[in-house]
Amino acid sequence: MKILITGHLGFVGRSFLRYFKDKHEITGIDLKEGNDCRDFFKHSTQQFDLIIHLAAIVGGRETIENEPLSVATDLSIDSEFFNWVIKTKQPRVVYFSSSAAYPVHLQHPELQYHLKESDINLDDIRLPDYTYGWAKLTGEYLAKFVREQGTKVYVFRPFSGYGADQDLTYPFPSFINRIKRKVSEFEIWGDGTQVRDFIHMDDIVEAVMTVVDNDVQVDALNLGSGIATPFNELAETMFQISKWRPENGIKHLLDKPIGVSYRVCDPSLMLSIYKPKYTLEERIEKILHEK
Repeated sequence: MKILITGHLGFVGRSFLRYFKDKHEITGIDLKEGNDCRDFFKHSTQQFDLIIHLAAIVGGRETIENEPLSVATDLSIDSEFFNWVIKTKQPRVVYFSSSAAYPVHLQHPELQYHLKESDINLDDIRLPDYTYGWAKLTGEYLAKFVREQGTKVYVFRPFSGYGADQDLTYPFPSFINRIKRKVSEFEIWGDGTQVRDFIHMDDIVEAVMTVVDNDVQVDALNLGSGIATPFNELAETMFQISKWRPENGIKHLLDKPIGVSYRVCDPSLMLSIYKPKYTLEERIEKILHEK
């Protein structure tokens, strides 16, 4: 099978490369190699059996909130991508949207609401999370028109995917890094009560490929555990598993961007297709003991 992965050197892209190993003919495009995927879309007429479109400007919460115009480049990337898909008549596309596409008014701690796929209505769009959320929501909107042209487009909304090789701008790997370095004071952005839904990257990839391989017809699919985990609780779990605590405790950085307060999915639809294999505690223990 001929597979194109845009953003193949990013966190999610590397996970797909590990999954495929040497089983398929993989073409990768990534800015890390100096290759802008938009240049590829302008000139390539290649046909692929499957395209996994991951290319995006993200960079963690600080980039999302403090550099909104750089993140808005994703609007251009997705627009040119989908136009190229139609022009070259590509048969199958995986589009990674984001939990950031969900309306922010549903993500408050007093609601403790688990986000359902149907909470995004493309005929009645509500405010998503910054320009990153707008870009992903727009990508989903464009995907609808691409489907009408005959391409199968599988849309996924991952929540807080994590793994050992994730960039330190994200909470999970930065917490692990601080424990491994045995810092005297453990920093957490905000007051630590903000809640996220963690799912291991291997489960995300396997869920995606279960949908694709079985051609499951869904407009969009949440990828998450459905388990609400506050950052303070995540840190405490890591302390218990590592059998280590910072000498001066936790320092909350209240001047740092924290995003929405409560972001957890309803994974019911995903669970009818794929059941995650890895618990957060099991992966913490494994990653903490990796050299």
